[in-house]
Formats: sequence, C-alpha cells, structure tokens
Amino acid sequence: MSAPFETRLDPILRDLPRRYPGPGGAIAVLREGAVLVRHAWGYANAERRIPFTPRTLFRLCSITKQFTCGAMLAAVGQPEALDAAIRARLPLLGEAAPPARLLAHNQSGLRDYWAVAMLHGAPAESAFGEVEAARVIAGTSSLHFAPGTRYAYCNQNFRLISDALQDVTGRSFSELLRRHIFGPVGMESAFLAAETRSMPDGTEGYEGSQATGFRPAVNRVIWTGDAGLGASLDDLIAWERHIDARRDDPDSLHARLAAPVAFADGSPAPYGFGLGRGEALGTPILGHGGALRGWRSHRLHAPAERVSVVVMFNHLSDANAAAMEALAAVLGAATPQPDATLPPPDWLGAYREPETGLAVRLDASGPGAVRLRFGHGAERLELRPDGGAGTGRTRLRPVPGGLWMDRPQENQASLLMACPGEAQPGIAGRYRCAELEAELLVTEAGGVAYGGFSGFLGQGRMELLEPIGPDLWALPCWRALDHTPPGDWTLAFRRGPDGAVTGVGVGCWLARGLSYERVG
Repeated sequence: MSAPFETRLDPILRDLPRRYPGPGGAIAVLREGAVLVRHAWGYANAERRIPFTPRTLFRLCSITKQFTCGAMLAAVGQPEALDAAIRARLPLLGEAAPPARLLAHNQSGLRDYWAVAMLHGAPAESAFGEVEAARVIAGTSSLHFAPGTRYAYCNQNFRLISDALQDVTGRSFSELLRRHIFGPVGMESAFLAAETRSMPDGTEGYEGSQATGFRPAVNRVIWTGDAGLGASLDDLIAWERHIDARRDDPDSLHARLAAPVAFADGSPAPYGFGLGRGEALGTPILGHGGALRGWRSHRLHAPAERVSVVVMFNHLSDANAAAMEALAAVLGAATPQPDATLPPPDWLGAYREPETGLAVRLDASGPGAVRLRFGHGAERLELRPDGGAGTGRTRLRPVPGGLWMDRPQENQASLLMACPGEAQPGIAGRYRCAELEAELLVTEAGGVAYGGFSGFLGQGRMELLEPIGPDLWALPCWRALDHTPPGDWTLAFRRGPDGAVTGVGVGCWLARGLSYERVG
C-alpha cells in the first residue's frame, strides 16, 4: 500500500468499529486488482465468542441479485430464454406478465412481495417460505406500472429469475451458481444460504444498538435469487479481482452485467442486471447494498478508478455510508456538505404524487437540508441556491404551478398536488381488497385512528395512523419480514356524494395502486 493510501485509509480502519458500532464486521479495499485492505474485527457470534475474520461466512442479502443475473446470462445466454417460465409462474397475468429482462432491471411493474406480505397480515417475524412466496406471486393479477416504463425495487423479480432458471435448465439454482460463478471466479466458500435461521459456521446477525444492547436477530424467511447468497469477505475479494482482471474483455460476465440499460422510451436506466449505476465523488459507480434483519453489507466498484470497496456488518449500521467513506479516502475526495446558510424553503408540507397516489411529506432536516418521505425510505435532500433541493436520486424545484419532483432513477417526473388542511374523521371501518383477498381494519376508538392489515398470512398489528391532509393518512410500517420495512403506507380515503367514506386507495413505493372497498 502506498503512503498516501495508508495516510487516508488508516483513520477509516481505526474509527470504523466506533463510528459503526456492533458485534463485528469486515472491510476490503482494492485498487487495480491489488488488495489494499483486508480487515475484520469483533465477533461473528458474540455469545459463542467466535471472532469475525475475512473467512467468516456472511449473508450477502441483496448483493445476491447481480450473481443471480450472472448465472442467468451464463446458463441460458439471454434473459428471453426464461420468459415462458416466468409467465407460467404468473398465471393470472397471462401475456401481460413482464419478460425476464425487465425483471432483471427492476422495470417489471410487479409489486414487491415482501411489501404485499404485510398487506396479507404477515407478522414481522413470521415464517415465509416457498409455499407462502409461491402463493403471493401466483396471486398477482395486476401491475403497478407498465413494464419498461418505470423503476421500482422488487425482490420477487430475482426470485422469479432463479426459479425460472431451475425450470428451464433442470438444475438447482445452487448448482448453477457453483458451475457458472463460484467455481470460475474462485469464490471458494460461497454458497446458496436460502435458510436464514442460521449459518453453518455459527455467524449470527444482530439487532439493537450500542445504547440499547445487541440481540440475535430472528429470521424465518427462505431466500433464493433475491437475497440467498452466503459468502466471506475473501469470496468477494475474489469477485472484485476477477472483475479487474477481465476489465478489457467486452464479453466478460461483469461487462455484460454492467452494460448500459434503458427504459422503453430510451431514457438511460440507472439499474440493470442486479447492479445500480450512478456517480459519486466525481466518478461512475456500480454497486449494490444488502440488508436482512441483523445484517448490512455494501459493495461498490468504480471502474474508471479501478477501485472496489466491500463492507460487511453483522448488525444494522449503515454499510453504504462506511463504503463511501472508504472510497473517498482512496480517491482523496471530500464528501460534499449542504450549504448551511440557505434558509428553509416555503414549499415544505404535505403533497400527493398524482401517478402513484402516494403521499409526499417534506420537512426541515438540519441546516441546508430537507427530509423527503415518499419512496422506500426517508431521503435527505440538500437545498440549492435556485430555491430547489435534491440529490442524484431526487430533485425538487418550485414552478409557477407548485412543486415539481424529478426522480430520474425511476424515469418519473410530476407536479405534486398540495394537500393543505386537516385530516377528516369518519374513516373507521372494515375495507376489503378483492385482488388480494385481504382486509384493512381502521378504528377510531376514543377519537384516535388506528389501522391494521389481515389476510392469509395472519393478522398484522394495529398501528397509530398519522394524519397528513384531508382524507390522507399514513399507516406506519416499522418492521417487516425483510430487514427494511416497505415504508409508510399511504391511505387515501374516498367519499361518496353524501360525504361517507366508501373506500380507500392503499400503497407504498414498493407496492402501490391497490383499491379497497368499505365492507363494514
């Protein structure tokens, strides 16, 4: 390692366990195929005192998606070979079922099944295996956007790809990964860890914090092509070195995964084949994060700089932020900071996005920044001198008609609908979604509104509803089957000519456009 790298990286390595505290973790940094950092600390299992090492097996979670797509391209050549098998697993959609290529680009229009599971009443730590997954997927009878027109993260896209691969090849997904990825790359200990309850080497994932203490996380989900891989830091080092060694080969597997992707209208798409495309610190970035209850990871690759960073935590600290700190240190780049002198804008408040029907909430978030609650999670947008705010993912700007929101990653732009005023009473009742065969119960006991979902997976807990605007409420989702909840559910109540509530539109960014009718 050269002196400048040591000078910049040493503080990162020294401070990482304190800045992102938890039982254990690991980090690797590579440049031009050479390993600059290969470091682990803490415990893979704190109760059994098993140290975390570069060979510790770790749940890669959604980092799996790029390997699923790699196995698809290597095993069948083109995604179109899976289209018929995908249609067979979505019988209610018929010819409207999206093709495998759009599944791989998260442009399918399918609602995420982890979000839909909450609408079916799944308790946060309930079992969700092949039977439950197959029923949710097969019950899909509509899409929340036309395939190819928008981007929305959807785990079942990649589960469907791995299932269809097995149908078409007659081989298990585990075997396909070993044959086409792990063997050729040299990922010696990587494997399909579909069962999430335990890891064979005893590694444990943890919930909690340094302030409240850490406890082993409970997982009862079966993952496959969406988030099923287990691997060590050394396995991912082998993947990064494989990428660099074949960087000039246009037919290499990674080159095919990283090829440019577009939406149906020709606009460039910043996600494809399980890899996010973007820019950070002035250079193009390819990468993906991963999260399951008790586990957080992130890998990123800066091809122009030939730099790769991998971060693994067996706790819920921000692996993405840690990876970006390491990348900034390698590049000698400063992380941009918001302009604290800019005053809060006058357009803060509640809105509704017209295409999705979802609530948009904007409030101050410290000097020079605002908080946006619309997508999968809250976003911190930096204020701009022109009166707007934004990041690479979202841009807000005032226009004569109101507030305009651009979401280039999703190929979506719209004039937001302001929602001034107070939420109205009279929303209590029982509501049924015919498409899902599921229900929403809303109560107003003592003048306080609560809501909860129920369906074939059980009875979800009642949550205190948050008023947003006239007949617009949020039903919080603090925990879910997956580590990351789908976000608050927007409840947009409908009233008849007499003013009585007749139904409600329900949705979140991962699963929107579902209609419930009042039945009691």
